[in-house]
Amino acid sequence: MTASIVGVGMTPMSLKPGHSPHELASRACREAVADAGIELSDVDGLLVGSSQGIRPDRLGVGFASSGGFGDVRLLEHVEIKGATTVAMIQRARYAVEAGAARAVMCVFADAPLVAGKAAGSTYAQSGGQSGSRGLERASGVLGSVPTYALLTQRWMHVSNGSPDDLCAVATSTRAWATGNPDAVIRTPLDIQGYLDSPMISDPLRRLDCARPVNGAVAVLVSADPSIGHDIRVDIRGAGRDHPVRHRRSGSESWFGGGRRCVDDALAEAGMTRGDLDTAQLYDPFSVVTLILLEEYGLTGGAPAGKFVRDGNTAAGGSLPTNTGGGQLSGFYLQGMTPLAEALVQLRGAGGERQVPHASTALVGGIGGRIDHHAALILERAA
Repeated sequence: MTASIVGVGMTPMSLKPGHSPHELASRACREAVADAGIELSDVDGLLVGSSQGIRPDRLGVGFASSGGFGDVRLLEHVEIKGATTVAMIQRARYAVEAGAARAVMCVFADAPLVAGKAAGSTYAQSGGQSGSRGLERASGVLGSVPTYALLTQRWMHVSNGSPDDLCAVATSTRAWATGNPDAVIRTPLDIQGYLDSPMISDPLRRLDCARPVNGAVAVLVSADPSIGHDIRVDIRGAGRDHPVRHRRSGSESWFGGGRRCVDDALAEAGMTRGDLDTAQLYDPFSVVTLILLEEYGLTGGAPAGKFVRDGNTAAGGSLPTNTGGGQLSGFYLQGMTPLAEALVQLRGAGGERQVPHASTALVGGIGGRIDHHAALILERAA
């Protein structure tokens, strides 16, 4: 049996405070089962993911009750930060192919935008107050932006990159977003517009950072050929890699991991990088796209910045990447953002941004400070 993604549900992505994660997740799940042509009562597996941090509205296994599910055979809260979505799909795949469940719902919901607080304030609380994170907070390193700014400086040093490379990513993903009605930022962006963006933590400007939203995406995984009709997307391969870095001198603290997860996923699928029609990569910051393009071996040996500037990730390029605008211009819903766009492309539902004849996609997710890597190879069912 081959596991497939047979249903997709997605709420509107909002830049304003509103519904709770549980309410958003419920809506996405109802849309996913409707898309698959089944009822919520037919779902016998539920995997939930949520944004990190101790928050009272965080989605957990209690969603099985609040979301209206009946008795299920599989119920778990999966947590590997930004790699969680791929991990959920991988877990669901194992369950349905082994006969441990017939239809498994995988859902991620988040509502970080709350009245009276800045968009990034929720994420600035993550990481705790003790140990190295406590020292960082005491030094004013709050949240991910300054941490990734340090990472970006290191990447530019070891790769001979430049701020021009960051700009190329931001303008390329914005060009894709102009054709995505679900993207929250669709205004065309040129180089001057990027340079006019305020500096948040050198060298990261505001437009180098993902845009948080309140929203949810749910997908239904099954190996039952009677579910999903003609809209199945097969899960052909999966891989994970978790470099255990101690961030001490004598070894690289940031880079040099992740390629194995893509190698493993491609090997399981019986494909090569040349077989990929599109790549959907986790991009909380512009530099992450550049890092993953290189670490995953997707540039054919070219420097990632040059690869992007030469148009390879744009429409008509050799590897259209983050074709919905990614998390920079589309919406930041952690690992569900790249998965949702891969499904749009493989279903041929991309409209203005559709990659012609797209039948295979790489979905990449990362967690923490590029500490966790996870990859899926998806293919449109024949």
